[in-house]
Amino acid sequence: MENLVIDRILHNGKIITLDPQQPQVTALAIRRGEIVAVGDDVQILALAGRGTIRENLNERVLIPGLTDAHIHWEWTSKGLQSVNLFEVPSKEEALRRVAERAANTPAGEWITGWGWTQEVWEDRSFPTATDLDRAAPHHPVYLSAKSGHAGWANSLALRLSGIERSTAHPEGGQIVHNEQGEPSGLLLETAMNLVAERIPPLSPERLVEAMLQAQELALRSGLTGIHDFDNPSCLVALQILRERGQLGLRVVKQINRDWLEPAIASGLRSGFGDEWLRIGALKLFADGALGPRTAYMVDPYEGEPENRGISVLDKEEMLELVSRASQHGLASTIHAIGDRAMRDVLDVFEQVRQDEAEQGITPAQRRHRIEHVQIIHPDDKDRLAELKIIASMQPIHATSDYEMATRYWGARSYWAYNARYQADQGVVLAFGSDSPVEPFDPLKGIHAAVTRQRADGTPEGGWYPELRLTMDEALRGFTQGPAYAAGLEHRLGRLMPGYCADAVLLDRDLYAIEPQTIQETQVLGTMVGGDWRFGGV
Repeated sequence: MENLVIDRILHNGKIITLDPQQPQVTALAIRRGEIVAVGDDVQILALAGRGTIRENLNERVLIPGLTDAHIHWEWTSKGLQSVNLFEVPSKEEALRRVAERAANTPAGEWITGWGWTQEVWEDRSFPTATDLDRAAPHHPVYLSAKSGHAGWANSLALRLSGIERSTAHPEGGQIVHNEQGEPSGLLLETAMNLVAERIPPLSPERLVEAMLQAQELALRSGLTGIHDFDNPSCLVALQILRERGQLGLRVVKQINRDWLEPAIASGLRSGFGDEWLRIGALKLFADGALGPRTAYMVDPYEGEPENRGISVLDKEEMLELVSRASQHGLASTIHAIGDRAMRDVLDVFEQVRQDEAEQGITPAQRRHRIEHVQIIHPDDKDRLAELKIIASMQPIHATSDYEMATRYWGARSYWAYNARYQADQGVVLAFGSDSPVEPFDPLKGIHAAVTRQRADGTPEGGWYPELRLTMDEALRGFTQGPAYAAGLEHRLGRLMPGYCADAVLLDRDLYAIEPQTIQETQVLGTMVGGDWRFGGV
């Protein structure tokens, strides 16, 4: 150690390492973006050389870097430049914002937006094309719902997309019609693509610019890494950022279904890449979402006896895809919201695990995941642990959705967003936000996991408060869980020798404060690879 040139020393701090052998230290030493020593101030400062930067943390708290294990990075980045409809309180306010954008946009250009949800509107009825026509008669308009599983288009957008009375529903989707049999403007699941694919894409250069803006916000929130679920266009922009030295986050890039065969032909396997940009897993969708009531359920929705949601991928085809991916070195990660979708996905993974075992492939070699695990049937509650499947969950969904879940799932909601049970069974939890469905601020996710309450303190006492996680469990869900899912558990998620120097400086100790005040915590600095990418000491 005495021959090493130490680049930077952080000392006089309260450093939470998440290393069970040495859970808290006051100082650490960094060389070439890697932690090389941790300990007390006397030990670590003795390693300083002539060029070592010494930074006094002034007894503030340093935690491992936080990772959002489920984010739509391109969608999030582009969303910063579109009409922001995130949980607007009424349809009228959504239309006002669209009209305002239309007034400043040349006629004929597309207007896009995201974030609306009819569940927060007074009558909770779905919007229509006619509504949008009043706000923007001379522009094609397409607005994604907060869930990402419904789209709202005006008449011009429908016409340009070739959607008319006789247009057939695409497999796994629905074109909603009004009482006259005409397309209403509401598109569910895969039907959304009929319009979305007509919108001119951003050039890679424009997308890079949008990502830089989003990256700055992510670093300010304490994120040092993300697991992305968008299309290859996102990977193109990420590679440009990496090439230019502008990539400040560590990224795991999932592969969507349409690009499985090109990935196999290219020889790509899970883990290909490095600690900055690497290939993750095959991403599939099993069903829809709770908001539009398209999540695939064992039993009908409350008050909707004919509605069990939508299965967007045939179970046999799902098995074929996951098996093929596994045979070529790719893990799979499958979106499942409803309990029937969860059951189907678990059935598929059970068969694939059996096939893998026969070939000597261990669960550690194929780190399969289920995205959301939003509601699970009690009969299936132990199967993630038995099959060693990672539960990629978003704690903030529980607090955001609890009123909807209670309304449409009733008493079944005990098994919704239930990370507590999975943690007790030893399932690896990898937490994220599903941004732009929810804000990508990880401290909001930690607050939701620990309190089961919204920022305003509702519901009083927490929604199913017995399902709350401890601070340690929540923090590990945003650090060690994502690191394991990425195959980087020996490099990320802790502050100890041999790990990347990714850390977040906070103004308070999350372990010592009242849980309700977590949301007041300020990120003072975010370090990635040994450099302060935001703020600092």
